[in-house]
Amino acid sequence: MRLNELSDNANATKNRKRVGRGIGSGMGKTSTRGQKGQKSRSGGNVPVGFEGGQMPLYRRLPKRGFNNPFSKDFAIINLGALQAAVDKGTIDVKSAVTSEVLLAAGLVKKSRHGVRLLASGEITAKLNINAAAASKAAIAAVEGAGGSVTLPEPKPKLEGKGKARHRKMKERQTELTKVGEDKGE
Repeated sequence: MRLNELSDNANATKNRKRVGRGIGSGMGKTSTRGQKGQKSRSGGNVPVGFEGGQMPLYRRLPKRGFNNPFSKDFAIINLGALQAAVDKGTIDVKSAVTSEVLLAAGLVKKSRHGVRLLASGEITAKLNINAAAASKAAIAAVEGAGGSVTLPEPKPKLEGKGKARHRKMKERQTELTKVGEDKGE
């Protein structure tokens, strides 16, 4: 076979439609747009979902469900999967088990908020695990096998359900009690 013998498959490429090239082309005059109306004009087209003034389908159907803006996206790993990885040798028992190690071993996929450890399955290996979250049963099982689970420090919660007026009210009450104690009441 030579370079000049190479060719594309039949119908692999197709020329674009050339409109407005005269009567003989079959696509002259109105250029396949028909007569009159918004869609025949340049720059004119109907917005997506528009049904000619009729209430569109997306507004006729009821709203369903709820998207929680505060939900966390954790990659989940079970104790049984960790033990199986230790038995295979993909995870080193001596080094700390972090989300990067689990990702490199192919046990979890990348997630926005880290890895959550769950207690499904049994673990016998002594592992030091660094996770973003873990269930109480999983922590107890790992510590029972002689390992440890390290979790990040929780953020301190503001008093008064996050409302400034509750905090200010509490501050005023403490000031009043201090003033009352100073006067000897």
